[in-house]
Amino acid sequence: MARQPRLTLPGYPYHVIQRGNNKQAIFTTTADYQRLLDLLEENAKKFDVAVHAYVLMSNHFHLLATPKTADGLPKMMQAVGRSYVRYFNDAQKRSGTLWEGRYKSTLIQTDRYLLACMAYIDLNPVRAGLVVQPQDYPWSSYLHYLGVRVDRLITPHALLWELGNTPFAREAAYAELVQGGISPVQQAAITQATLSGWALGEADFVADLQKRTERRVAKAAPGRPFSVNKPNQKQPE
Repeated sequence: MARQPRLTLPGYPYHVIQRGNNKQAIFTTTADYQRLLDLLEENAKKFDVAVHAYVLMSNHFHLLATPKTADGLPKMMQAVGRSYVRYFNDAQKRSGTLWEGRYKSTLIQTDRYLLACMAYIDLNPVRAGLVVQPQDYPWSSYLHYLGVRVDRLITPHALLWELGNTPFAREAAYAELVQGGISPVQQAAITQATLSGWALGEADFVADLQKRTERRVAKAAPGRPFSVNKPNQKQPE
């Protein structure tokens, strides 16, 4: 079965996962983590992608990012992936692939899922049993949103400003949101949508999104063929 093209619409946030091949480690030293962050910062600026959140795990990483152009996110991920593999292979005196195929991603509905997706990302080390509290993990954007450090990679999404009128209020509100966690239903929805490549949002959002692209954005209902109505195309009465 042919691989469907990526859903790449500018101006929408995407949750991205890139995994190591066969679950192998993609970071072995502190320098490795920092190298990937530096590459992300460099290429996010180059390809006009706003990175809102991230977490780097031992064998994969997550991003939440909004591209300003249709090809910004794919180009950023390609550039980062290639550069990091060269660096890692040289450092480890190895050769061959590092990634488990191409990255996985889902376009998400901002008002419904963006904050939940940020919490999902920040809680990843807790779910993995690496730390008890998300603020104890050094390789995520969570400390930036707590006001503990300034992370040059991060561009906060406009939705964050609605959490409070002052930086302190926003930091406290976001910390409370993350500490409250996300529901199993939300967690499953984010994971499934990202791995499948379908858009994540409510029915009316997905329906409106489908009008903007010929690429299918959601799994078709059983027995119903997918089609896109093109402008000026006469429809059956």
